[in-house]
Amino acid sequence: MKDNVSVAGAPLRLGTAPELFKGGKHAISEIDAIVVKRILEASGTITGTAVCENFSLFPTSVSSETGPVHNAWAAGYMTGGSSSGCASLVSAKDVKEWSEKKGLSFETSALSEEGVDMAIGGDQGGSIRAPASFGGFYGLKPTTGLVPYTGIVSILPMIDSTGPMARSIEDIALLLGVIAGYDGIDPRQTPETPLRQAVPNYTGLLAEWQAAKKEAGEWTASAAAKGLRIGILKEAWEIAGLNTDVAAIVRAAAERFGKLGAEVHEVSVPLHLLGPSIWTVAGREAIPRFFENRASDLLSHPLPGLEPNPTDQTFYDKLVYKNPAVINVVLNAEHMETKFGPSLTRKAHMLVHQLRAEYDKVFEKVDILITPTTPTVAGKHCNYTSVMEIAQKAVGVTLNTSPFNCSGHPGMSMPCGWSETSDGAGKLPVGMQLVAKRWHEMDILKAASAWEVLGKGLDA
Repeated sequence: MKDNVSVAGAPLRLGTAPELFKGGKHAISEIDAIVVKRILEASGTITGTAVCENFSLFPTSVSSETGPVHNAWAAGYMTGGSSSGCASLVSAKDVKEWSEKKGLSFETSALSEEGVDMAIGGDQGGSIRAPASFGGFYGLKPTTGLVPYTGIVSILPMIDSTGPMARSIEDIALLLGVIAGYDGIDPRQTPETPLRQAVPNYTGLLAEWQAAKKEAGEWTASAAAKGLRIGILKEAWEIAGLNTDVAAIVRAAAERFGKLGAEVHEVSVPLHLLGPSIWTVAGREAIPRFFENRASDLLSHPLPGLEPNPTDQTFYDKLVYKNPAVINVVLNAEHMETKFGPSLTRKAHMLVHQLRAEYDKVFEKVDILITPTTPTVAGKHCNYTSVMEIAQKAVGVTLNTSPFNCSGHPGMSMPCGWSETSDGAGKLPVGMQLVAKRWHEMDILKAASAWEVLGKGLDA
């Protein structure tokens, strides 16, 4: 479990220092989060909690109070955040096998023969999908409201999401089916959220679809994706900082659907490029309230026993060189409120509706949108000596993921190849993001499994 998820009897560290909590101690969870309860009821084994980035607000893996989290494929490289510990543990099981196959030149993490089969991550802007991209595994941000967030530390209800991180599409389907569905508590869930008894049997439906394909003679290298409509999102290749090799690898991966019998064409959502700014402004003013575990404006279940100290000078001094993103949020929020009042946030919320509508319009023509998950492969850790050096590592990582936290659409990163690191030391995994209509996670699972008929991404 990411270390913002309540596991009864375990500390709730949030990747940050104990000095920032009442009494100078991390809280001990008094409850199991709903996702934990459901996993235990389904006979899953919870092995523990894994470190996350400081207050879950960093897309790389350098900001945790306990130090950088290493990519399981390559010691000294980032594994992505904020679900960084989960990412390293999930990808660790694959490292030895694939390193031998690919002849990778990196010194692997000490975790390379351990790890876990699945993890529960948190995603407010890409914190499941970015680590999945850097780590070469599968990470799904479900439709907002599909999986209950009750018992998990919030950043902002509008963008909060929790979901599965796993080593295969089948494991994503299995874990999603266990944790999804209405819980009667979480205000993020709506009348669209299925009741527990109405949650699709993702594992069974995926197997049935594949069986029908095989019976029809279509589970082949030329027909596995027949009937799927794939849209290559034009603007996703126009984001700042997109590495040319990563861009080419993901585009080739997207076009591979054509070889598999799908309809593939480029589509355009111009507002996608403004999506990260909409995400920033829509939530920035409200996020600092959640640093203090304040109750939401809507009836919710605030975490018992979690008593953060105020965002005062001590808070600033402790975090400014550890996670400047947290301080940036606090100062931005104060600036926005002082200079503009509520007007900017109002405008951004209206643009969230517009962004969702524009994606929905494209989904009338396609079943899946394809984007690069992250602009680059994992970067190298270094000796961080300045705020700007720390912050620079985060710039641009979530440009293709954060817009879908606003719009609520489900998105999954899956491995689709390998690309050279920026220092030329070797190759690391590349992630391709598949996005579907809201509540249509099955389309993602179908498309991803069909794509792998021609071989898994790490085979490339």
